[in-house]
Amino acid sequence: MNSITPNKFSAPWGKLLKGTSIFVVLLFAALIIADSYILRAARVSVWLHPATVGGLLAVLLGCLPFVIRGYVITDEGILIRRLWWNTVLPRDSLVSAEVVPNAMSRSLRTCGNGGLFSFTGFYWNKQIGHYKAYVNDLNRTVVVRTKKRTAVLSPDDPQAFVDAVNALVMPP
Repeated sequence: MNSITPNKFSAPWGKLLKGTSIFVVLLFAALIIADSYILRAARVSVWLHPATVGGLLAVLLGCLPFVIRGYVITDEGILIRRLWWNTVLPRDSLVSAEVVPNAMSRSLRTCGNGGLFSFTGFYWNKQIGHYKAYVNDLNRTVVVRTKKRTAVLSPDDPQAFVDAVNALVMPP
């Protein structure tokens, strides 16, 4: 088997992801501060504030590890770089890749994150069917089909990414 030079693609955040993430972080900060003042003024039991703060922080910290940092195409397949680990779409299961701008439009999220640090998880729409999303920018999406599932990714250069994946799937 010929060894390929890894192709690295960044995963820039789109406007919606930036806006949603900033809004939610600021909203949670405001809720934590407001909760502190409201509970003090109402002289409510002190255990409520830690529970509120803990719940909001759990949501933020629970979403953070799923951030998409980039994509790397190697001999083993497509590596989806997360904050602390890689998710792999194995080379032997890859079937095709195509640029489909706004592939996630009109999608239903069946289980996952809808915009706090990433769009990740399980989704469904009429055009693609069931798929797994690893997306930061909803406008520059690529649909990757494997033997077992479909994935939607958002590399910085969708066409170059598709060309690299298709070269991996169908070597010259």
